[in-house]
Amino acid sequence: MATLSFYFGTMGAGKSTLALQIHHNLGQTGSGILITQHDREADAVSSALGVSASATVIGPDHDLFAIAKEEAAGRGGLDYLVCDEAQFYSPDQVEQLALVVDELDADVHAFGLLTDFRGRLFSGTARLLEVADQRNELQVQSRCWCGELATHNARLIDGNQVYDGEVVLVDDGTTADVTYELRCRKHWMHGTAAPQVERLRSVG
Repeated sequence: MATLSFYFGTMGAGKSTLALQIHHNLGQTGSGILITQHDREADAVSSALGVSASATVIGPDHDLFAIAKEEAAGRGGLDYLVCDEAQFYSPDQVEQLALVVDELDADVHAFGLLTDFRGRLFSGTARLLEVADQRNELQVQSRCWCGELATHNARLIDGNQVYDGEVVLVDDGTTADVTYELRCRKHWMHGTAAPQVERLRSVG
């Protein structure tokens, strides 16, 4: 019986690396699709370790069940989908992934973040937690600058942590310097950067 599995973790937990590994392994004997949205590479799933593979890039208006059904018809069957950056999928798209499992009997492996820079569940993540057959927290532990377990993804604009703004921020070349940093809950809530960074800012 096919299953919908959701794998989640913070930035740096190895989500894309595991997605690429599963896609590689399953592709040796089966037929499947690698899907992404808002990856660091436009038409691929890429890992911070430098590994990447071509992928089907989707947007918010794509019907994932229709894509899977068309692929199944063209290939004579479909065994799996590997979906990276799944936190960006809409709740409707997550339900379409459930249909892929239930109607096409294909396994779906979805990978994503739990919370955004505001500390709130992504809408796609929330729906995945609600409908997935399996929920798997990745055990690779990312660390805050203080050495504690990192639990939150902080958004920094020009070096300062922010808590408001668009969830999906597209760099069009006109925005301020936007970076992300892993922090423990305490330093995320206080917006506290590493002491060395603060000293550099004070003398800058």
